[in-house]
Amino acid sequence: MSFVAKKKLTTFDYVNYSLLALISIVCLFPFIYVFSVSFTDPKVYIPLKFYLFPDKWSLSAYKYILSTNSFIHALKSTVFVTVIGTILNLIVSFSFAYVLTKKTLPGRKILLAAVIFTLVFNAGILPSYLLIKQLGLLNSYWSLIWPTLTSAWSLLVIKSFLESHPPELEESARIDGCTEIGVFLRIIIPLSMPAIAAFMLFFAVSHWNTYFNALIYISDSKKWTLQVLIKSLVIDSDSTGVGQAGAGGDDRIVPQETIRMAAIMLAMAPILLVYPFLQKHFAKGVMLGSVKG
Repeated sequence: MSFVAKKKLTTFDYVNYSLLALISIVCLFPFIYVFSVSFTDPKVYIPLKFYLFPDKWSLSAYKYILSTNSFIHALKSTVFVTVIGTILNLIVSFSFAYVLTKKTLPGRKILLAAVIFTLVFNAGILPSYLLIKQLGLLNSYWSLIWPTLTSAWSLLVIKSFLESHPPELEESARIDGCTEIGVFLRIIIPLSMPAIAAFMLFFAVSHWNTYFNALIYISDSKKWTLQVLIKSLVIDSDSTGVGQAGAGGDDRIVPQETIRMAAIMLAMAPILLVYPFLQKHFAKGVMLGSVKG
């Protein structure tokens, strides 16, 4: 019978764990407040009161906001940008990174240098805006997708991961008659599923939280993303979104504050629901390729 010695906790460990627990509780308080206010019945809602739990539960704010055209338009816009953007991100990033792993590729060093150059230097906001304008992408969903098809950081991490695959697998596939595209689709992609899951989460969260690009490239309120709409609800009192929908008297039934909190909860919910299912692949995908021996 083997006995595993337990590590004796020191005073530093207790202090460290206590501080971490305190910071976690402090970080949870805003979320608890938003959650509680969003589910609070309008009849018992009191402004500027902290709600740890709703005095009376109600779905009035959620029913109201889901019935407004502005929120539905913003949800459709965000879903479109997230789904299409994530698919294109994965295709471009993994195919480009796979190309960069080929040392026999003509001009490989130039391509790699160009990728690293963009990691260090950025054109800035004004040149990017002028480029989007010249391409005719203003007020288009593609202005939120094309400029972010990939990034230098993603390419370098994926490239490092793909280089950890045994080259003998590709060689045996070529001997069996596979083309380069066949090797990529039948060998590389199946072996890269953990990394694909991890980067799918990265890309999806990035697109779902798109705010700044949507703010400067999209001026049509019907094409706003959720983050821009929520900013308008929370910060701009004269919002052209859900705020005006309640200006005709509906906000007397559903307080504006509960509408705002419900909108925030609805914007967070999809990521919170998807993350637990990808967490296992996410952790494995981030670590794969990080250690070489």
